[in-house]
Amino acid sequence: MKVQRILPFAKSLITSHINEESVVIDATCGNGHDTLFLAEAVPNGHVYACDIQQQAIENTQDKIKDFTNVTLLQTGHETVTDNINTVHRQHIDAALFNLGYLPKGDKSIVTTAENTIQAIEKIFKLLRTDGIIVLAVYPGHPEGFEESQTLMEYFINFDQQQAHILKYEFINQQNNPPYIIGIEKR
Repeated sequence: MKVQRILPFAKSLITSHINEESVVIDATCGNGHDTLFLAEAVPNGHVYACDIQQQAIENTQDKIKDFTNVTLLQTGHETVTDNINTVHRQHIDAALFNLGYLPKGDKSIVTTAENTIQAIEKIFKLLRTDGIIVLAVYPGHPEGFEESQTLMEYFINFDQQQAHILKYEFINQQNNPPYIIGIEKR
């Protein structure tokens, strides 16, 4: 088996925790690639995808126009759980975050550790046992570096009786390369 790059590894973590009927969250839908991946992976389930930027919602809408199992929400990920259908609230199998800024978008609009931690805590409460939250973290720009540092402090102090948390990274790359955090609920 080859060593997986960062984003394929994130998707493999998600795939190993979901089935065709899963309810999942794309907490940063961006250009729609992850939302499309999730919609295809859970054809009999449901995807809740959110982003604060209208451009991201439009980009995602174009990608998933042929799918009926996606709810798009223009909101911050810290409020995504407020919009989840009551039927789905206790059946969240996975959530995926791609932190930082919208690729080819306004780089001044970025995710923040405070909002991301709020989102993680709210999603974690709804996550089923053995469900997973996966984050792609990008510390290569100043805001991302700050977010990364705060998130690492948070994860290191997370109760190990509540979750297994892993970090997947390449240690021989320069300039603060991206990495994956996986939070599996116990």
